[in-house]
Amino acid sequence: MSQDTRALLGYLSIPRLRELLAQGKVEETDEVKKAMIKFRRKGLVYKVITMDTPLEELEEFFMGGVNGTGPQDFAVVTDASRRFVLGVATVNDLEEFARRRPE
Repeated sequence: MSQDTRALLGYLSIPRLRELLAQGKVEETDEVKKAMIKFRRKGLVYKVITMDTPLEELEEFFMGGVNGTGPQDFAVVTDASRRFVLGVATVNDLEEFARRRPE
């Protein structure tokens, strides 16, 4: 996150981090920004995922049906005004929730 604007700048992918370490492209003492995957800001409209987003819509987002962006690994859950990150959800989280949910 940006210290100035609190905007999300990117994320770390553990498989990608391991790959960069193995290739010697990053060291364990490097700053996070050297290994993070940066969010593309220009020309993209991001889907806002909040606590009120229907589960069906979240599933569609993961499968790539929203905005035609392709399958997504995770969703950043924010408040409606996108000021605060409340959490991160994955496809596995959604599947586990559906499995445990009483019918």
